[in-house]
Amino acid sequence: MSIQVSELSKTYGEQKAVDNISFSLNKGEIVGFLGPNGAGKSTTMKMITGYLPPSGGQALVSGFDVSKAPLEVRKRVGYLPEANPLYFDMYVKEFLSFIANVHQLGKSTAERIRTVIALTGLEPESKKKIGALSKGYKQRVGLAQALLHDPEVLILDEPTSGLDPNQLADIRQVIKNLGSNKTVILSTHIMQEVEAMCSRVIIINKGQLIADDTLQNLQQRQAGNGYIQVTFGEPVDAAALEQLPEVTRVVGSEGNTWQLFTGNVEAVRKNLLQFALINNRNILSLQSNSQSLEAIFRQLTN
Repeated sequence: MSIQVSELSKTYGEQKAVDNISFSLNKGEIVGFLGPNGAGKSTTMKMITGYLPPSGGQALVSGFDVSKAPLEVRKRVGYLPEANPLYFDMYVKEFLSFIANVHQLGKSTAERIRTVIALTGLEPESKKKIGALSKGYKQRVGLAQALLHDPEVLILDEPTSGLDPNQLADIRQVIKNLGSNKTVILSTHIMQEVEAMCSRVIIINKGQLIADDTLQNLQQRQAGNGYIQVTFGEPVDAAALEQLPEVTRVVGSEGNTWQLFTGNVEAVRKNLLQFALINNRNILSLQSNSQSLEAIFRQLTN
């Protein structure tokens, strides 16, 4: 396991910011870490990185306990906090050189700086002072410093904040590529980012873990909220539609129009087309209402 969290808690006075949460992540996973404001996401990430001591429980990174071996953990973690603290009076390469010295990269410093500058698309602004950069490029500098020491684990808190649509697509691809050989925890309020990049979703609310699964499985657990509305040119028996794989419920309306409820809209769409072909039925219209991650998030956290 790259990350193993067991009954992790953080208490401030009488308030439990994080309340006995447990999960484990493997190498090669990009995990969306979601929750409303104040749910405990940033606190959890800070405990995993060793920036905050836990009040209870345990967090292991690559087998090292964050409380007992914080330096070993920090060698293996790249962290981009939400605030993205940077030295605005330093030049981009100067700042990255400073971070490289902190990580004691030695002779590999120059090569690693060139690599992360290319990886994050910083070349056009690499000779400027950080304070002169746009918010989007400052965010790229923060991502570059998190990647500089080639960590096994990346913890990214709102990594695409301030990026324009073109920059957003570039950084999304960078993160997806990194996820092939690293463990990535991605916290964001943009659900489309999670749907585009993440293989798994963890949702916490009021300090407690309330969901940990793939997006497809979450959609199936909320089955009945996604549906396909289909209108046939000829009469169709409801019992035949109910037998289609992945269909959980069938509701008829006027004429030959039916609503097929499901947790897997795309699968039912394909099955419907095959059904119409085999049974010589014409489909006049086909509309879908898939259960989005945003809808699932609102249901689970309200």
